[in-house]
Amino acid sequence: MSDPFRLVIVGGGIAGLALATRLGKSVGRSGKVDITLVDKGFAHVWKPMLHCFAAGTARNENDRITFISHAAGHHFRFCYGEISGLDRANRRITLAPLVEQDANNVLLEERYLDYDAIIFAIGSRANDFGTPGVLEHCIFLDNVVEANNFNERFRHALLQAYGRGTPLDIAIVGGGATGVQLAAELHKALDIGSLYNFTPKTPEMRVTLLEAGPRILPSFPEDVSEAAHKQLEELKISVRTGAMVSGVDEKGFILKDGTRVDAQFRVWAAGVKAPDVTRVMDGLDCARGGQLVVKPNLQATEDEHIFAVGDCSFIQDAPLPPTAQVARQEAHHLAKHLPAWILNKTAIPPFKFNNRGAIVALGSYNGWGTFGDGKTFGGGALHGLSARLGHTALYRQHQIELYGLPRGLIACFTDWLDGFVRPSIRMD
Repeated sequence: MSDPFRLVIVGGGIAGLALATRLGKSVGRSGKVDITLVDKGFAHVWKPMLHCFAAGTARNENDRITFISHAAGHHFRFCYGEISGLDRANRRITLAPLVEQDANNVLLEERYLDYDAIIFAIGSRANDFGTPGVLEHCIFLDNVVEANNFNERFRHALLQAYGRGTPLDIAIVGGGATGVQLAAELHKALDIGSLYNFTPKTPEMRVTLLEAGPRILPSFPEDVSEAAHKQLEELKISVRTGAMVSGVDEKGFILKDGTRVDAQFRVWAAGVKAPDVTRVMDGLDCARGGQLVVKPNLQATEDEHIFAVGDCSFIQDAPLPPTAQVARQEAHHLAKHLPAWILNKTAIPPFKFNNRGAIVALGSYNGWGTFGDGKTFGGGALHGLSARLGHTALYRQHQIELYGLPRGLIACFTDWLDGFVRPSIRMD
């Protein structure tokens, strides 16, 4: 028997894990393709829920999928590590050494993985745009580790605020879906936390949302932006548009007009760029934000053995927004056509995006959505119940896709049961 085709998928996010799962069922099961998923974490979480993990209104222990166990059940292998280099001539990637953070001990030296084809699905990060002080003084929420770190600091600060009776100041840069939803979710965490009666009086939490553009949620219709702006202000969240940040220090943000917004917590949720490692990908073409430039069929422009999907990709001449919807559809496209390309050298057709709209949910307070044709729904007397349920349904759809229908439904049911025995917010 000939050696199996070596397919490496780098990144276990929405696109990467969906690809590994689907391809494992189709060609991994037969043994014709050896599939390896590489990720720098041990578990997958749905990135659109990171703001809930940061605020503590969702417990990611219940919402994570462990790569090792998932790989064992879906005919692919998992390799823990972070890519640090690419050798296109020898079709080999380099994985950075594993270092124990606290002791600074090297657990594993630099390692290598050979491939016949590789798919990059390494996602994106917030873009600091070179603004002085952002990297040193701001908190990012680009992965579950950062979200958990924020939550721990947030809980400690809340305890101090309750005990001392002092206000808690939080400033968030970026009026997109992440920043807007985080602002509302933090307010929800304080509302729920007050029910646990730390003290007779709930401390004041002052949240400021800074957006450089003329309105928040710029990818949504203007009426949704206005409604969300009004809802945030009703929650006593200060929304400042046209607020360009020119610098950050240990006390707060410095705006372009010379004014300051001081805050104990400084969150940067503005812009999108690919991880810095794409800049050292052995001559692969990169867009301005570091995304790997690919053809319409998602193959790299310089190398037919390399693909990129999701936020880290930039389709030549027809770029798409960095959303979970795009990443998921691109993963499905490759999962459908890669087996024929691998086994029969059949050309992969161009990817076609089907815009199904978008949803933004402001905790339990309100929510709105848009359809692909631009029509909106949500808000109104029911406070966006349809949009909020739709946001939850998208997550459940993601669970069912990865787990399969029986296990996915069981996961939904156990999450519902869990609500009867655990507090509504993370307390420890």
